[in-house]
Amino acid sequence: MLLSQLHKGDHAQIVKIIADKTLRDRFSSFGIMPGETLSVKACSMAKQTMEIEVGGTCIALRADEANKIKVIKR
Repeated sequence: MLLSQLHKGDHAQIVKIIADKTLRDRFSSFGIMPGETLSVKACSMAKQTMEIEVGGTCIALRADEANKIKVIKR
């Protein structure tokens, strides 16, 4: 499933990032990489943005960015 399909309070493990090298490198600098576990802290009303926590760091992502991250819900 995609990260954008999760809801507040959900936990998941990142399995794949489907993006160009520039975006993958940006995600990696925030700790967003395959194998990492994340939790969804908040979602905007229209789900245009979401706040996730990875390795103790909170990160805000746009919906189009969250659509590039495949996860397994835990």
